[in-house]
Amino acid sequence: MSVQAADPVKTIVDKALAAIGDIATLPEVTIKIIQIVEDAQSTARDLHDVIKNDPALSVKVLKVVNSAFYGLPGQVASVDRAIVLLGLSAVKNIAIAASIARLFKGKRISEEFTAADLWRHSVSVAVAANTIAKICPNPVMADEIFVAGLIHDIGTLVERQTYPEEFAEVIRRCSAADLDFLQVEREIIGADHQAFGVGLTTKWKFPRHLRAAVGFHHNPDTLSPELRNMAVLIQIADTLSCQEKTGFYLTAKTGTITKEMLDTLSITQAQIDDIRASLPDKLAEAEATLSA
Repeated sequence: MSVQAADPVKTIVDKALAAIGDIATLPEVTIKIIQIVEDAQSTARDLHDVIKNDPALSVKVLKVVNSAFYGLPGQVASVDRAIVLLGLSAVKNIAIAASIARLFKGKRISEEFTAADLWRHSVSVAVAANTIAKICPNPVMADEIFVAGLIHDIGTLVERQTYPEEFAEVIRRCSAADLDFLQVEREIIGADHQAFGVGLTTKWKFPRHLRAAVGFHHNPDTLSPELRNMAVLIQIADTLSCQEKTGFYLTAKTGTITKEMLDTLSITQAQIDDIRASLPDKLAEAEATLSA
């Protein structure tokens, strides 16, 4: 997979990333955590030593570990114990989630939507994706899938900050008619949220499969086989959440969940219907867990 965009698009993305401030920089502690987990030589002690120096993150990790989302027996009172129970990768994902949440703050992005709507949609896709991953006969990196869902539309935050008027116009047009959101983005801004998302997650040095899910969840068929399944899973979760009009639902408003997508993951439409029915309750739990 190449995460490099075509030249004109890359120029637009690079210019946007150079212009933004807070969004372009993850907290130092999150960067350290990602580096530790990606290093095969790292231990649970290395991760604990980083987290213990950030009280707010320690609290967030324990809150998530003790939530209904993980369903562990009994209360977990220490970060050490949380790392033992969940593993380095899961705790890394909690740290990323905590860091990402702060980016979805701010005023209205258009007359129709707020920054909170972007966050709600992202959490919905994360929850749906996580639920789908649990029923897939072949594991689809279930440990990472929640974060993949959470960050799949991270490129919209770049657009909101660097092209606010143009992004509002994209929203206006797609709210008024059943148009392809990515095509309208390309016409008005010159690049779509997938391209901005790949640029940002590459800058953050995120793992390759997460960058693939961010950059190709609307067209996963262009990915290599080892990266395709996660992107297809996010595509289904995204389409499902947009069909339910959860939060900012325009990006896949015109999408459909096809038999080919379902066959890729060896799941059925009946299973998707069950997930659709359970999504509101699971979303409410996740929102409560991830709130500050």
